Amino acid sequence: MTLTQVDQDRSASRRLWGVLPVLCAVLFLDGLDVSMVGVALPSIGAELGLSTTSLQWIVNGYVLGYGGLLLLGGRTADLLGRRRVFLVALGVFAVASLVGGLVDDGGLLIATRFVKGLAAAFTAPTALSILTTTFPEGPARNRALSVFSVFGASGYSSGLILGGLLTSVGWRWTFLIPVPLAVAALLFGIALIPRDRPAAEGGHDLAGAATLVGGMLLSVYTVVSAPDRGWLDPVTLGLAGAAVLLLAAFLVLERRVPHPLIRLGILRVGSIVRANLSMVALFGSYLSFQFMMTLYLQDVRHWSPLRMALALLPAGLLVAFGSPFVGRLITRYGTAPLIAGSMLSMSLGYGWFLLTAGSTPHYAVTTLPTMLLLGGGFAFGFSSIMAQATDGIADAEQGLASGLVQTSGQVGAALVLALVTALVAAASPASRDDFSQFHPGINLVTGVAVLGLVLSLVPLLSRRAGAHRV
Repeated sequence: MTLTQVDQDRSASRRLWGVLPVLCAVLFLDGLDVSMVGVALPSIGAELGLSTTSLQWIVNGYVLGYGGLLLLGGRTADLLGRRRVFLVALGVFAVASLVGGLVDDGGLLIATRFVKGLAAAFTAPTALSILTTTFPEGPARNRALSVFSVFGASGYSSGLILGGLLTSVGWRWTFLIPVPLAVAALLFGIALIPRDRPAAEGGHDLAGAATLVGGMLLSVYTVVSAPDRGWLDPVTLGLAGAAVLLLAAFLVLERRVPHPLIRLGILRVGSIVRANLSMVALFGSYLSFQFMMTLYLQDVRHWSPLRMALALLPAGLLVAFGSPFVGRLITRYGTAPLIAGSMLSMSLGYGWFLLTAGSTPHYAVTTLPTMLLLGGGFAFGFSSIMAQATDGIADAEQGLASGLVQTSGQVGAALVLALVTALVAAASPASRDDFSQFHPGINLVTGVAVLGLVLSLVPLLSRRAGAHRV
């Protein structure tokens, strides 16, 4: 190899690893946004006169756009070019953040959250697919995924502290702070992300795109609006029926068109299906638990936003410091044992909280051990699930696989959060000023985590049974 070739290889390697921070910035912004807004919810409700069920829409407006379009976002990146989709969506994200910090109406605020979620539905899977197509499968990709996870955890941890500090000044700053960060990521993305070519085939399945987006949006909207209307309300049932019809039409179309938007064969891969269900359990249980703790500590215990943020911070710190080691563990042990360990830790965390909480949870005895167990579970689970969901997938479908697993997390979070909100809202008036109103919701998230644990044990038990037969 000539000296010139060595220099070129080094330059290419530096550029390759230079792209990673830009991609990580997107996950950082997602974590920052979710945690800062979570801390600010009580202050937003007090200033804008929003009830608990309305506050849910500050979270679920984002989830509706994010979860409803993630699959389309990931596949669009495959078909139209990842760089182009990433940069355009990141620009929309920055504008929506700015507008959200300036509005004075609760409905408009929720609308900006929807637009922001829509933009994230394109940036998040595109960032992950750029990562998985840039770094080859194996140790390099595992290391990159672990770094990717660290930035998400760092965003979440930073968001808790920043959310507490900024909310003390004014909740609007929690919406405005992401703007310069998104603009900086956009400028570096323009400079560093290499140009790519759109797919040679596909992209003409307009009917498939319409039925998929319509079905996903209706599905998520039905789930997050059901607690307000009632699960058996005629409107809820009608929306659910329409969503099922649209998704059924999408499945029929995808079997018949020459270039389907989504290749349905990807859903026949057992490891990918398990990864998506594990993401439902991980995100659905954790984000719902955070929502309840935010309301309990600020509304019932009357803690300041900063004090509450510091109370929940250990989980984010553990993810931030633990995630860098997960890539090596994936390379050595594979994803299945780590996902099982993750779900075990999550289940133990919720179980410990239920066992020790009583009528007034003590921080050192109950909350701190719970947050450490949940942080450890998330650290092992997130990177492992992402790796399992994209392993063995061709580069042309990495956006699809990335969008699929992130859709599972967001839709799972929306479903569990909607059920938890309904349970909390249904609490008797006598329990509104103590912890007992949250017991049914924590029972639910514990059950979700335990189901995730049972699912994650299936491949391990199957492998052990096969070894015994041999």
